Amino acid sequence: MHTIDPDKLPEHVAIIMDGNGRWARKRGWKRFKGHQTGASSVRNIVRVCRELEIRFLTLYAFSEENWNRSQAEINALMNLLVVFLHKELDEMQETGIRLNCIGRIEKLPSDAREVLLDTIEKTRSNDKMVLTLAISYGGRQEIVDMVKKIVDRFHHDSKDIDISEDLISKHLYTADMPDPDLLIRTGGECRISNFLLWQLAYTEIFFTKTLWPDFTESDFIMAIKDFQKRERRFGRA
Repeated sequence: MHTIDPDKLPEHVAIIMDGNGRWARKRGWKRFKGHQTGASSVRNIVRVCRELEIRFLTLYAFSEENWNRSQAEINALMNLLVVFLHKELDEMQETGIRLNCIGRIEKLPSDAREVLLDTIEKTRSNDKMVLTLAISYGGRQEIVDMVKKIVDRFHHDSKDIDISEDLISKHLYTADMPDPDLLIRTGGECRISNFLLWQLAYTEIFFTKTLWPDFTESDFIMAIKDFQKRERRFGRA
């Protein structure tokens, strides 16, 4: 960690946590074992982000498309979410981590949704770091919801709507946070899979073949070091 430049840390890191199922399959285990082990990787990466004082961490936990998986796997994932939140609440309170969630969470089972919303409320005043879980999330769906919000807002307004990037950003799920500086995707795939489509316009992307349950603090530090070597010009010469 010493070789990281503290003045060049990303403010916001987003992660597509891919490879849980393949990790389990390689060992002859059921997919859920991969998700369980992946939860330990979540815990480790949240801790290192807090230690580095990275302000925002967003994790792609459950996509809108994941609802097409078997009901047994969906139930297991929802139960894992509940267990994870119960276990991590005390540490989030002690370390000043505020939980946030983006996505169509109204689709979650009532017990999982209740625990999620309760944890968000209990950590609301924490101000050291924001941990955002993207659950029942899809980038295209977010854009659809953004358009609906703008239409609803201006439906009874006789003035012309000044559609701007700023207006759009203010009506996205992520309105209260900066766009990600760094996106990490584990598991070897080189695509963004309907994740933060608007917000990733100028994000640096780091792909690794490491499966998420094997992704360690050292792997995360490697991604940060790679980020710090890049020159971010945002379209400028």
